[in-house]
Amino acid sequence: MTPASAPDADHPPATAPEHPLTIDQLAGRSGISVRTIRFYAGKGLLPPPVLRGRLGLYGPEHLTRLELISELSGLGFSLAAIEGHLARLPDSLSQVELQLQRALLVPWVAEPLEEVCSDEFTRRVGRALTEQEMGSLEALGAVERQPGGTVLIHGSAALSVALANLDIGISPEVLHKLHTLITMHTTALAEDLMQLFQTEVLQPYRDRGRPAAERARLREIYTRMKPLTVQGVVTAFGRAVNRTIRQRFTESGSETVPRPSRP
Repeated sequence: MTPASAPDADHPPATAPEHPLTIDQLAGRSGISVRTIRFYAGKGLLPPPVLRGRLGLYGPEHLTRLELISELSGLGFSLAAIEGHLARLPDSLSQVELQLQRALLVPWVAEPLEEVCSDEFTRRVGRALTEQEMGSLEALGAVERQPGGTVLIHGSAALSVALANLDIGISPEVLHKLHTLITMHTTALAEDLMQLFQTEVLQPYRDRGRPAAERARLREIYTRMKPLTVQGVVTAFGRAVNRTIRQRFTESGSETVPRPSRP
């Protein structure tokens, strides 16, 4: 049983049904099989359908909840974790509120994980890699070798960048330290940013009773925060490196290199 892949910018969420759907129609709208929908319902991940005689009918809240399940599954959450998250959401939660939940869970940076066999990995890379080269890719967080001999790729873009820098002449140990350092500081920054959003944006919204009129604006704020924050981090890091270089250059006692004059 494989849940449908998470929606993204190229695959927007399905349009909410205007009329009640049978389970077959719900499967067609959501892209999730009838068998899987029944499995989710049996786990309590979906509220029960409205019965019309012996026929169960599903509404927009079922479709949106299925999209949320797919989103969580696409983010790598286990079924138990998804159950725990949905258990905290009331069955009566509106479609708009569920859409807000989905918006808050959409990845900031797309990183589609793909597990391939060793032969397929070699084909994609274009040649067989040495043990040291594989170690370098792992140290940079681009791939993970799995116990069964397969390779988990952390996005084709990350793999391409790592492959392009295999000849940089730095040992896997140093690359691992680099990746660890970056991960440590960016994790702390992400936690601080999420806490700021929770405290200054989400909590006031909850304190006001989650007014329906504010939900679309909240989704818009969160969506716009992504490029603004990512660009801000890149710019701030670049400036910080520039300041550090200038400071160390000055402290070393070296003379400032004059800028070339323009013709």
